[in-house]
Amino acid sequence: MKIGVITDLLQKPLFESISWAAGTGVEGVQLYAASKNCNLLEMELSQLHELKAHCNGSGLLVSAVCGDLGGHGFQIASENTSRIKTSRQIIDVSKLLGCRIVTMHIGVVPASRDDQVYKIMLTAMQELGSYAAKSNAVVAIETGPEPAAVLKQFLDDAGTEGLGVNLDPANLIMVLNEDPVKAVHILKDHIVHTHAKDGIHYRKCAPAKVYDAFARGGFEQLVAETGELFAEVPLGKGSVNWDSYIKALDEIGFDGFLTIEREVGENPEQDIKMAIEFLRHKISKLKSAI
Repeated sequence: MKIGVITDLLQKPLFESISWAAGTGVEGVQLYAASKNCNLLEMELSQLHELKAHCNGSGLLVSAVCGDLGGHGFQIASENTSRIKTSRQIIDVSKLLGCRIVTMHIGVVPASRDDQVYKIMLTAMQELGSYAAKSNAVVAIETGPEPAAVLKQFLDDAGTEGLGVNLDPANLIMVLNEDPVKAVHILKDHIVHTHAKDGIHYRKCAPAKVYDAFARGGFEQLVAETGELFAEVPLGKGSVNWDSYIKALDEIGFDGFLTIEREVGENPEQDIKMAIEFLRHKISKLKSAI
């Protein structure tokens, strides 16, 4: 298993973030397709080649590109033609950077196959997954909005190698209070990338309401009405059992990236440094036990 960091969360210019990551000795970086620091879709081909060269020269792989489009993902049929078009562009740009994995939230997958939203999402993701597969790429759906068993059912129904899973253990705990270790074994055939994040679940909440609030920019209002639902915390300070979780990933043969995601906190750079050392210790501990 390899350690990566999400460059945008360092709150530095892109190339400076890449150099910072290289200085820590991690193996990779995850880039945002579009953010306040850069927009890969607006870069000229020469700029993309320069970015790839900078990563390679720094000894870093691009572990994945975050292709989140915000809103309600692919739940609304009238929006999906535009969203699929943009997502295809993200896949194309990712491949130019030598990266075959695009991570994204796609909205909350309903539990029932008969739900109209399930059918809308399935149609959209089959189309996008087919496009990714033809490019030897994978759209990795991030865990959290729905139980692992529901996501597995959805992926099995989609039936394309162009779709996979970006497993975020903290999301599963914070929103669903679901055990990430069990999720690893449920989703074992689909995991291509992971986020290293930790969190705490305070009270039961409806995932559909949580992600709808995020989509509308109304999460603070939801918390004001319900009380604090969950919290993201530094690695090792939350409810993820990292020894069991990393062991589970090893048991299914996962040798990809544990990419650190620290979305909150007053000093994300310091938290990310601590997370790197935390993961190195856990990986080393696993190796010594084998």
